[in-house]
Amino acid sequence: MQLPPPRGPLTRWLTDHLTGRPAVPPPPVVVTGEPWADEDLQLALWCCYELHYRGFDDVDQASEWDLEVLAFRAELERPWTEWLTSSYRPEVADGKPSLLLKQLIEHDDGPSLSAYLQRHADLDEFREFVLNRSVYQLKEADPHSFGIPRLDGAAKTALVEIQSDEYGGGRPERMHAELFRTTMSWLGLDGSYGRYVPEVPAVTLAVSNAMSLFALHRRWVGALIGHLAAFEMTSTLPNRRYAGGAVRLGADPAAARYFTEHVEADAVHEQIAAHDLCDSYAQDHPEAVADIVFGAACSLGLDNLFAAQLLSSWDADKKSIRTAS
Repeated sequence: MQLPPPRGPLTRWLTDHLTGRPAVPPPPVVVTGEPWADEDLQLALWCCYELHYRGFDDVDQASEWDLEVLAFRAELERPWTEWLTSSYRPEVADGKPSLLLKQLIEHDDGPSLSAYLQRHADLDEFREFVLNRSVYQLKEADPHSFGIPRLDGAAKTALVEIQSDEYGGGRPERMHAELFRTTMSWLGLDGSYGRYVPEVPAVTLAVSNAMSLFALHRRWVGALIGHLAAFEMTSTLPNRRYAGGAVRLGADPAAARYFTEHVEADAVHEQIAAHDLCDSYAQDHPEAVADIVFGAACSLGLDNLFAAQLLSSWDADKKSIRTAS
């Protein structure tokens, strides 16, 4: 994967720095609107985080620990973290996480992207949805796996159990990222890792960036597992709907398998994530309950923003992607 084209002064400086162009001080991080919608900020964050995953073909691997890049990332994270905490952090969180998360989900009233895709989307809209989702799905489970060495006991066992299923239970062809590639192939999309990062909007990158923020900072381990729990607890019904929409549009069982696999798997993962993971961790770390709920709220809130942007684009007969795929 190559570095994506810059979207402003932040990504332009980062690209120049990572590719060895003349050194200049980084520009100030100025966000004039909502951080989740800032194209330059979110792409710069995504590129900084990606250095800790697979990196870029045109960037030296040692850049992962480049001190200037790390300092720059910290400046980028400041307005992003401030917005997340002001938007989604609960004032009070007392009780068992499993019950708090259930209440949070029950009160979520975001737009139903899955219902639209099931009943109304045409093939181009479904393709656009899958293109956007590929940014995360092709690295599915990787951000949450950063939590494994930061846990112990029952919580660690629960996270490993969930992640083992995500990675195919020892069978590479059953890795969820590979199943998603099959869906992409059905739609005529390129399944290469990171292929569509240059085309997706800021909100798509923001969904991924919240996971990476929690993954790469040990202080956010509670938020990381809360984020995963919300993802698992809200996955079964949407994936049933995605599968229905895919079949309606002509997908065969192999092309729809990514979605149908999650209908069954996440029904089990929901219980493991809520009780064995979050409740167990909070029992040993009661001070982390608010962080767990915060991570879950970020998951739900950003997914709602993502859904709203796609639905509003389609309602206006426009595309959410930045360029033609």
